[in-house]
Amino acid sequence: MAKPHVNDRGFIRCPCNRCINNAQHQLEVLETHIHRFGFMSDYNDWIYHGENVYAASSSNVLHPNSGVHDRDEMFEVLEDIISNDAEVDQLGSQSSNVQYDDLFTALNSELYPGVSSFSSLNFLVKLMHLKVMNKWTNKSFDELLKLLKLAFPKMDLVESHYEAKKLMTKMGLGYQSIHVCKNDCALFWNENSMSETCPVCFESRWKMQAGRRMGKNVPHKVLRYFPLAPRLKRLFATSKTAKLMRWHQSGKSTDDNVMRHPVDGRAWKDFDSKHTEFADDVRNVRLGLATDGFNPFNNMSISYSMWPVVLTTYNLPPWLCMKPEYLMLSLLIPGPQSPGKDMDVFLRPLIEELNELWENGIDTRDASNDRKVFKMRAALLWTVNDFPARSSLSGWSGQGYKACPTCNENTPSMRVIGKTAYFGHRRFLPSTHRWRSNLDFDGRTDRKRPPRRFSSVDIMDQLRRVKTTIPGKHPNYGGVKRKRGDDELNWRKKSIFYELPYWAEIELKHNLDVMHIEKNICDSLLGTLMGDPHKSKDTDNARRDLQNLGIRSELHLYEDGNKLMKPAAEYTFSEANRRKFCRFVRSVKFPDGFAANLWKNVAQNDSRIVGLKSHDCHVIMQRLLPVGCRSLVNKTISSTIIELCTFFNQLCARTVNVTDMVKAQDQLVIILCKLERIFPPAFFDIMIHLVLHLPEEAILGGPVFMRWMYPFERYLKRLKDYVRNAAKPEGSISEGYVVDEALTFCSRYFDDIETRFNRPDRNDDGIHRTRRLFVFESQCKPMGKQSQVYVEKNMRDRAEFYILNNSPEIETYLNQHKQELQLRGCLNPDKAHRNEFADWFFEKIYAMNRVHAPEVTHELLSLASKSNVFVSSYPTCIVNGVRFVTYARDVRLKTQNSGVSVPGTENEMFYGQLQEILEFSYLNDFLVVLFKCKWFRCDSRRMVTENNITSINITSESYKDDQFILASQAQQVFYVEDPSRGPNWRVVQHVNHRSIWDITEDGMSDIDLLQDNSSSNFTLFVDLGNLPQINLQRNDGDVIPIVQPFTAVSQHVYETVSFLNDDDEEDVSEEDDETVEESADEETDEGNDVVDTKEDDDDHSYHTSDSD
Repeated sequence: MAKPHVNDRGFIRCPCNRCINNAQHQLEVLETHIHRFGFMSDYNDWIYHGENVYAASSSNVLHPNSGVHDRDEMFEVLEDIISNDAEVDQLGSQSSNVQYDDLFTALNSELYPGVSSFSSLNFLVKLMHLKVMNKWTNKSFDELLKLLKLAFPKMDLVESHYEAKKLMTKMGLGYQSIHVCKNDCALFWNENSMSETCPVCFESRWKMQAGRRMGKNVPHKVLRYFPLAPRLKRLFATSKTAKLMRWHQSGKSTDDNVMRHPVDGRAWKDFDSKHTEFADDVRNVRLGLATDGFNPFNNMSISYSMWPVVLTTYNLPPWLCMKPEYLMLSLLIPGPQSPGKDMDVFLRPLIEELNELWENGIDTRDASNDRKVFKMRAALLWTVNDFPARSSLSGWSGQGYKACPTCNENTPSMRVIGKTAYFGHRRFLPSTHRWRSNLDFDGRTDRKRPPRRFSSVDIMDQLRRVKTTIPGKHPNYGGVKRKRGDDELNWRKKSIFYELPYWAEIELKHNLDVMHIEKNICDSLLGTLMGDPHKSKDTDNARRDLQNLGIRSELHLYEDGNKLMKPAAEYTFSEANRRKFCRFVRSVKFPDGFAANLWKNVAQNDSRIVGLKSHDCHVIMQRLLPVGCRSLVNKTISSTIIELCTFFNQLCARTVNVTDMVKAQDQLVIILCKLERIFPPAFFDIMIHLVLHLPEEAILGGPVFMRWMYPFERYLKRLKDYVRNAAKPEGSISEGYVVDEALTFCSRYFDDIETRFNRPDRNDDGIHRTRRLFVFESQCKPMGKQSQVYVEKNMRDRAEFYILNNSPEIETYLNQHKQELQLRGCLNPDKAHRNEFADWFFEKIYAMNRVHAPEVTHELLSLASKSNVFVSSYPTCIVNGVRFVTYARDVRLKTQNSGVSVPGTENEMFYGQLQEILEFSYLNDFLVVLFKCKWFRCDSRRMVTENNITSINITSESYKDDQFILASQAQQVFYVEDPSRGPNWRVVQHVNHRSIWDITEDGMSDIDLLQDNSSSNFTLFVDLGNLPQINLQRNDGDVIPIVQPFTAVSQHVYETVSFLNDDDEEDVSEEDDETVEESADEETDEGNDVVDTKEDDDDHSYHTSDSD
């Protein structure tokens, strides 16, 4: 009887005592369940199996069509969860179904007698979701439950947050607790799971007190492992995400020169060509791995470093895969110490599961393909980390003469006083380039060949020479200090990732993190320009380096009586210019949601800029520094800095052009050589050198915004918020993550409450009404105080003609009227067309309406009837997710949202300021919103573009008779002062809003940062003329006295500056590497292992203090 009533997927409800018609299975599984658990005794009316009965006799059975829970989303949630559980579907095991018994009981229970709109489970899940969304404390949640119980005694609800969390955990995917040796030597896992002592250092597994084990077995450390396979299966369990897992195939760029996603990069394509069987099924998962240390406590004086390992899925579209809802916590490495070189010990469970997913895969039901089972496999594409963490994962030390992982043993470096400088980029120039013979760089010619490319075979050959080391930090075992041999180069170890069978052949294994590179370069440039004593690279030792090299004599330290004097350099601001730059930064106002208010970072006396976060540096490098430095330093110096900033604009674009990156790779060599001619060798830390390899990585991996640390650093802040018990931070995070994971999955099904997936954007423009006429289709939402204003006839006529002229649906009538004017022999047809068309169009449409012409619609009739004489005026309007504010209101705000631009018919741009937001009303309540703008004159005298910087004079106004544009036509820009041209000039900064993509796809959302749309929007032009011969001493006569007396200086033994040739080697111990790494960051503890995630992003820095 049941066979004819299976659904189109071959499933039917199971009437066994365990499933009680709540779960659907195939017939074979259904028969197994009935034999194993028995048939429901009270299932008399077979409403799910063919009988035409509309009510059931049992109150314990869920009846979706009975009207009791007819709209309960939790039924669909549990159906998707259980249907993708292979154990339940295939085996029907009792242990698997027991997990869901309490959930089914709550699902079948009415929240309150007589309340049919909510089941007990539905109400609890939504209540927990509100708790998470609004960050209620556990205590406040308990108090709310008590209040609900007092007000509604018969309510079927849990008693406490603890009970609610236990129930939610049953919908989650859980985690494994794995004990770890106190010295990080090994995991008590698999073959060591029953061991009482560490197999490496033989220390006890348990904490000891007075030489004895504590009353309860308490492990020293616990690693939390969140299995990957079930979390990947969840992505296919619901049709809401299963379809998106194929996006990388359907959404990839059709132009080989354009990259919008990693699928467009060369590394992805190379991987597909080498592993065709894996690439044939587009559902196979591509993963990226990121890890970083952070301090889970608000008190940063406590030294604690916890390391989450986070995975992202690159199958998803670019606007989703970096969202926190799609990031997966895989490992939670416990503190208080960072794992350092023992990272591989903690990665062991993940690597073994990745190997299993690669070799054998796992059976998974695809909700987008009738829940058919397929063999899902997964591969790790690359890792994303800051530079110190990269060393721990890759095994290549980021310290010493050979710190660059790409240049490898041929890293250009030299020893200067107190540090290693990565100087000597002339070797990347053509062998015949004239700069190679120039002595102004370092007093020597450079005939070295560029570093050769190291293939995977070369790297594996190097790794075979690396000695196997004992893991852990025990002073007698893994903690023994050793020196690397000459043949080991900078390799500390062979990374555990090489146990993945495909890892050795991957072209891009570990990404250089652009976020931290850009921040460190910004700190170096800004600190040196501003003369910041803590950040400047122009230190006393840097000047001594110049003296030892015998170059730039004008900058050498010199004696003045009993003092040692340091001449002021051209690449530093004078005190007056420093204040000008600070005032310039203080004056900048950004659009709503674009960046932080940087005026807070400017000292009150306009002498310093302090406390910059990573995104602040991102904005300064790409928006402000090129503008602010133009008139404050020598043109040669400013143009070189602008060229470097332009490259970062190109690199960080949302759409990357391969040709742009190929050109940038050659031009960066010139830029770095010019920087070497300007700044002292001490300026060139490893971050400056790594810029050289960023274009190649962009070609391999695709757009940067999917390969940098911004989304992962912000994810750490979410994990930090889970900490409720400061004594057990790892346990708090693990439990909070599992519950949040379950609630996030459930919230995909909720439409009647606000969730992470349906909550409106900060600047949401509401529901767009579908209209036949373009001008009536609402694409905006006016906001603020509404006022009714009377518009004079001349202005209203101009506004109405603009509306008519920009209605593509009536283009036929526009052309017809122009033809009539020509036949009439009108002397000025354009003027006559503007003045007469509205009346002609009104008569034309009404004449057609009288004869009931079918093309005359209500919208066309309303458009012809002209607007009301009274117009609504607003101060604010949101258009396509972008907030616009009138200039009169904008001047009172700390943000700037009044700048507008529109493209002309010949791709020229017009710039202006929004003066009024006017809403014109027509018959039948049709509305049109117009922007009345003040347009600046854009001729060659009043608008100048130089080095991708467009300056415009704001005193000259044009188009006074043509001030209107449709709100939907406006593009937002903002203006910053132009110190190089005077108070009447502004620099135009274009904004591409985060919610606007040039890819048409459902479910589009925002990304982390405001990016320019394409790298081709910026032209990176580098002057290849003669090397400028500039006097680097500032001509204002300013000198800086050095506190150290001359008598001590005269006896100072200068450290000899040595060059590292291709054949030179350096013995660097493991201890030296770790010591340098741990002391490299002034703003973090444990060598960047501890991150203050109080703000949106961390504040890593690799600068060492060079001040004397």
